[in-house]
Amino acid sequence: MSMQVTHAVWLNDTAVCSIEQLVDVSGLSPDDIRYLVEDGVMAPADASNPGAGFHSVHVLTVRQARRLQDDFELDRNGLALALTLLRRIESLEQALHMAQMGHGFVLPVAGDFDGKDLGHD
Repeated sequence: MSMQVTHAVWLNDTAVCSIEQLVDVSGLSPDDIRYLVEDGVMAPADASNPGAGFHSVHVLTVRQARRLQDDFELDRNGLALALTLLRRIESLEQALHMAQMGHGFVLPVAGDFDGKDLGHD
């Protein structure tokens, strides 16, 4: 009889993981993750100390980035745009759901979609 041990981790804005852990769970390279930071897709847990790690919720971001990269062969700019647009769609869906539940409609604020929020002109 063999026993399998599974660890559970809360993916939230409290727990922090290292760039190496993000590399392990996603298959992205450290440079790919740095590009996601440079392009504004994700940010370090402590902006004043980028080496301190990332909120564990970014495990979802890097895994989604890897799937998009593999499935659609996106380059750095395409990947940043796709992730930004997917995040925007998710926030709009949440706002719509809240409106349908009778909590009022508050349109989420997002950056301009002229490339400025992606670090491009």
